[in-house]
Amino acid sequence: MKIVVKVGTSTLAHPTGRLNIRRVEELVKVLSDLKNGGHRLVLVSSGAIGMGVGKLNLPGRPADMPTKQAAAAVGQCELMYTYDKLFGEYSHTVAQLLLTAEDVNFPRRRQNFENAINRLLELGVLPVVNENDAVATDEVGVSTTIGENDTLSAIVAQCVGAQLLILLSDIDGLYTADPRRDAHAALIPEVREITPELRALAGAPGSALGSGGMATKLKAAEIAMACGCDMVIANGRHPELLYDIAEGRHTGTRFIGRREEA
Repeated sequence: MKIVVKVGTSTLAHPTGRLNIRRVEELVKVLSDLKNGGHRLVLVSSGAIGMGVGKLNLPGRPADMPTKQAAAAVGQCELMYTYDKLFGEYSHTVAQLLLTAEDVNFPRRRQNFENAINRLLELGVLPVVNENDAVATDEVGVSTTIGENDTLSAIVAQCVGAQLLILLSDIDGLYTADPRRDAHAALIPEVREITPELRALAGAPGSALGSGGMATKLKAAEIAMACGCDMVIANGRHPELLYDIAEGRHTGTRFIGRREEA
């Protein structure tokens, strides 16, 4: 399969911004093993700003845009150095692709991106994709920002014709309610349609669905499902779950992509 895996900052880094070495090493080991098994993988990786904060010894995440951009530029180097070193230990080559919204919204630029990433996959390379936070800002009047990597990963899955998109986050999946507040909250194992009820849950203020970024994950699910790609939300604290997900076992919440009728 072609599989796109998205990892969030909470999976990659400690709260200090420094790399969570044990978890990243385990993630790379599992991804390398899946690749050895014949899957073609794309990694959409957050963490550049967070790692830049740690590398620059800043007291916390910057509030001003220029410092965010500087942290992203420094952190992206650190992130790719880490991936290159760790994947290299398993004899896998990585490539970096940094995007802005213009690269996926304008047909010619999108085609250029699709040509590059699909050729990398043909060559056996593992592309590592992130938004170009050093130049893509959210200033008023600027339309270069995708904004978050849940949506970016779904767009990437669409561009490469992936069969599976996996979002590794700090949550186990989609719940019927906030599991931290409601003892009766239940994990939803499978979703075949994004209903108004699900959207309402995702947008509810103060809920785990809203505060955990579930609204962006549902948006990603809609993009993936529309192009026939399954999407799974799972907990990034346990990278070994990727084996079960790739083999179709029930893990986290699986959104079923729409298939063409035979």
